[in-house]
Amino acid sequence: MKKFRRKRVFLVLVLALLVVLFFNSEWISRWMYPIHYKDDIRISADNYKLEPQLLAAVIRTETNYEPGKESKKGAVGIMQIMPDTADWIVEKSGFDGVTRDSLKHRADLGIEMGAWYLNWLNKQFKGNQVAVIAAYNAGPGAVKRWMTEGKWDGELSTISDIPYGETRHYVQRVHYYYKKYKKLYPEF
Repeated sequence: MKKFRRKRVFLVLVLALLVVLFFNSEWISRWMYPIHYKDDIRISADNYKLEPQLLAAVIRTETNYEPGKESKKGAVGIMQIMPDTADWIVEKSGFDGVTRDSLKHRADLGIEMGAWYLNWLNKQFKGNQVAVIAAYNAGPGAVKRWMTEGKWDGELSTISDIPYGETRHYVQRVHYYYKKYKKLYPEF
């Protein structure tokens, strides 16, 4: 009986410790929500006047930090840039010598190009971060059309009005990770 009681007490203590660690540990939270390529993200964020947490949230949502991914629609790289968009970015920004293959295999290049594009979208949507995130997924033309036609006002509180379900979900996920990263990595 004593042996059984000791095991039960030990089990309760271990479970209590795990609960405390899970709910109160920054370490556990950082383990669950890591940021990879911190230096590349920080440099690109600085270069294009973006919050690094936003850049990290887009990367987490797009590929979970896996640079070699290619989507069913053909988007490539760590930030899942569509090939035509990548060609346009290279033309507009002066990223010389960039190929789709290099975008697939070089996280630093994908982060830099994605940051350039987010900065460009930020200018187009006058700093409206929610509209920028939606435009990164659906394209700026679609988001401008939704806003012009009154289908969506570009606000976080009305994302349920976004006509594309994929984009609605995308905005929610990026915003979720952005808030997590702001809380866990405020010094970033």
